[in-house]
Amino acid sequence: MAFDLSSISKSGDNLLPPRLVIYGSHGIGKTTFASSAKSPIFIPTEDGLSGVNVDAFPLATSFQDVNDALKAIGTTNDYKTIVIDSADWLESLIWNHTCAEHGKSSIEDFGYGKGYVLALKHWRSLLKTLDYFRTQHGMTTILLAHSEIKRYDTPDSESYDRYTIKLHKASSALIQEWADVVGFANWKVVTKQSDTGFGNKRTRGIGTGERLLHLEEKPSHVAKSRYKLPEVITLDWASFAKELGDSFNNNNNEV
Repeated sequence: MAFDLSSISKSGDNLLPPRLVIYGSHGIGKTTFASSAKSPIFIPTEDGLSGVNVDAFPLATSFQDVNDALKAIGTTNDYKTIVIDSADWLESLIWNHTCAEHGKSSIEDFGYGKGYVLALKHWRSLLKTLDYFRTQHGMTTILLAHSEIKRYDTPDSESYDRYTIKLHKASSALIQEWADVVGFANWKVVTKQSDTGFGNKRTRGIGTGERLLHLEEKPSHVAKSRYKLPEVITLDWASFAKELGDSFNNNNNEV
């Protein structure tokens, strides 16, 4: 293609399906959320589909299993959403694959973080394949992951704890850059103060049972969105799809 003035187009003219990373605590409803997407096919890397009625491959126990599943998806047009459940268990498979390639028994055996850097090659290959399905097959891609609390060091304030994706920092950064949406799923909690006497107050967190999806980064958690989405929505696919459709300004865009 010649890069001249005639090659310029509006970047929003050809909207592609979203690339999502949804993370949160075990049992919050991430799998249920993804199962309600349009025509999903699951590639499970952990045994977490019990009670969820979806099309799924057998449990992947190697990175090759994951690649084989993706190849199989390429032979059919029956699905519109690829779901990998979960990314942190997938990471273990990628580490095992990297170790087997180099004759190591552990990702730590490489020394000085070299093993984690080598593993990024396979992460990039996977994300490239998912991008192929997005652009050539019009498929939404969803990576589910668990959350963990990590210390966050910032140069302009005191360090503090925050929720983040349960991945090595290098792969987590790569996936966050790749994704169009990083959503943090968590329970809605309200606080209540009670008098404990002698002028002292006690603050308690009270769960409401409501599940929320946070789509804007805060000191408490990692999140992002390349679309004009609300800061927080209810954790269900219908709510997300409506907000995404509104942001596209075209309700005919099904996700």
